[in-house]
Formats: sequence, C-alpha cells, structure tokens
Amino acid sequence: MNIIETHNLTRRFGRTEAVHGLDLQVPSGSVCALLGPNGAGKSTTIRMLLNLLHSTSGRATVMGTDSRKLGPAELANIGYVAESQSLPLWMTVREYLDFCRPFYPRWDATLEAKLLDLFELPPERKMKHLSRGMVMKTALLSSLAYRPPLLVLDEPFAGLDPLVRDEFVRGMLEISELGDWTVLVSSHDIEEVERLCDRVAVIYAGRLKFNETTDALLGRFRRVEVTGATNATPVSGGLEWTQAGALTSWVEPAYAGESTERAWRERFPGASVNASPMTLREIYLALAHSERAGAKKEEAA
Repeated sequence: MNIIETHNLTRRFGRTEAVHGLDLQVPSGSVCALLGPNGAGKSTTIRMLLNLLHSTSGRATVMGTDSRKLGPAELANIGYVAESQSLPLWMTVREYLDFCRPFYPRWDATLEAKLLDLFELPPERKMKHLSRGMVMKTALLSSLAYRPPLLVLDEPFAGLDPLVRDEFVRGMLEISELGDWTVLVSSHDIEEVERLCDRVAVIYAGRLKFNETTDALLGRFRRVEVTGATNATPVSGGLEWTQAGALTSWVEPAYAGESTERAWRERFPGASVNASPMTLREIYLALAHSERAGAKKEEAA
C-alpha cells in the first residue's frame, strides 16, 4: 500500500514550471528520501502534498485522501517539520508543547518526556534563547509526540552544524524503533539521509528521475575502471565517461553482476576491468553532473 501517490502532478508559477508531471509513490512503512538540488521542486511538491499549495494539474493522495481535501482530522495524523517553519519563539519549550497537545488526541505524554530527554531540550527556556538546532529539535518533538503515521521533513538539516545534524539523525533512528510510521524527507544533505532512508526518489528541474529502494539503487550503480584499453569508445548509458591514456572510467547505472562484467571483458579483451560499489552521494553527484551536462547541450542546440 502506498501512503503517498501522485499522478501527473504539476505546478506552474507564471511561465515557470516548478514541478512537471510527477508520478511518485511512497509505500507505507518506508523512509523515503526526496533528493535534488536547490530549486529542483522538492518543497513545492511537499507543499502540494500537504494542501499548502494547489497543483496546476494532476492530483495527489495522502493516506488515501485527495491532498486538496486534507483537513484538521487528516493533518492530525501527519507530522511536519520544515526549514522555513515559524514557531512562537516567545514561548518556552514547555509552553509550546502545552499549546500543541490539545490539538492531537493521540498525543503520548510518555513519548514527549522521552524526547525531551533524548534531544536534551531545556523545557523552561524561551525558544528565542535557543540555538537553531534546538528550535528544530523542538519542532521535531512536537511533530512526533502524537505518533503520526506519516512524518514529512522538508530540508530539516539546512543551516545546522554537523554535531546537531548527527544528533538529529541519531534521534530519528532511535525513535523509528518506537512504532510503525512512514517518513518522507526532502533534503540535499545526502550523507545524513543515507543513514535514514530505505528508499530514494531523485527530482531534478521539477522532473522525477527515479524512485526505488536504496538497496536496488546501490546494487545497479558501479564506478568502472578499465586499464589497458586504448581508443575505447563510450559505453552506451554510461555516465562521467573519461579516458586518459590506457585508463578508461565511467559510472555504470545498469550493473547486473556477472553478465555485465562478461560483456565488459568481451568489449575490452585483454584489459583489466574493476567495478567498485558507490555511495548514495557518489551516485547522486554522477546523476546531477549528467543532468547538468544534458541541460547545457539543450541550451546550446
């Protein structure tokens, strides 16, 4: 079952198309990273999913409900933390939690206390006297204490120092053991989401490039180096193709084990072929470089 589905979801701002024909599925129980550079359309997509912005065309369903019909009852089951989120900074942490609690019938006071301790938040301190990291932790706590089936995080790590990002992620990992939920996290901090996600969707220039499990993605990408092959021609579908003397390298996006390696040996007889696994960050950068190069070619045509 998919907790989020979009069908040809599109949003234009005047002549600018921020999101184009998006078909995205987020299975229930998954932690899905929505990756892309700044301006790719990630936040616009999330705002449409949460009925904060209407689509120009297409549709989306969230927990079985048309996103344009999400109201208080449905939103009480969705946690939301965003980089641009505005909190009443004149309140103390405790006052803010006291304010939020009545809106959510499922609020778990025991979990609230656990999160206060886990995030090391000072309950009696006004939020205006807290660091940005502490304020983001407060926002996360207030979105987790009612155990929402769906948690949406929009650039939660933006502007946070490495230590706070690490604490944020470790807190998320610990909390994930407390119950079943689905997470959609939009970010360009790939190292952080790599520890969290089991599914990856990449959006570039408003278009979805792929959406698959992390294991499948890591399994089909390899960085390949061939030594001893001169005058080699580019491999079809390969990314970041380079050749320097007898060394040829590229990123292979369709690796399928022994069958792929056998094809390489036949293509480069007598050469040494080495294929290395790639991290999510390396894969993302290879794809981003390829997309940018393609866009420049289109502009020049």
